[in-house]
Order: sequence, then structure tokens, then C-alpha cells
Amino acid sequence: MNVLVFLIPIGLALGGLGLAGFLWTLRTGHYEDLEGQAARILSDRYDDHPAPDPRAEAVESRLTPPDAAPTRRP
Repeated sequence: MNVLVFLIPIGLALGGLGLAGFLWTLRTGHYEDLEGQAARILSDRYDDHPAPDPRAEAVESRLTPPDAAPTRRP
């Protein structure tokens, strides 16, 4: 039973920290644009493939001979 003297204040402190963190996210506007986030996940513009680097294509064009077939990156 003596362990409850430590566990109850620790539990209350952790609960208070969670509540303070939640109230901070409310005040800073983290939940303002829920519709935008829902539409963004359905868009093909934000896929998991990074955009091609135009500098890499310029270097590749200088290194490949003119008669070589162009390579396509996935």
C-alpha cells in the first residue's frame, strides 16, 4: 500500500501533462484545417516518390553518349 503514495501523484502528474499538451495544441491551432488534410491524402500530387532532381538529369545528359537510349527512372 505504500507504493500508492508514489503511484497516485505520478499518475496525476502524467495526466496533467497530457491535458496541458492537449490544451497547447488547441491554442496553437493544430486542429484548424482538418478538411485540407483529408483532401491532401487523396491527391496524387503528394505521393511517396520524391520529385526528380533536374540537376541529376543535366549531369546524366552530359555523361551519356548521344546515341545512347535515354534511361527512365521509376
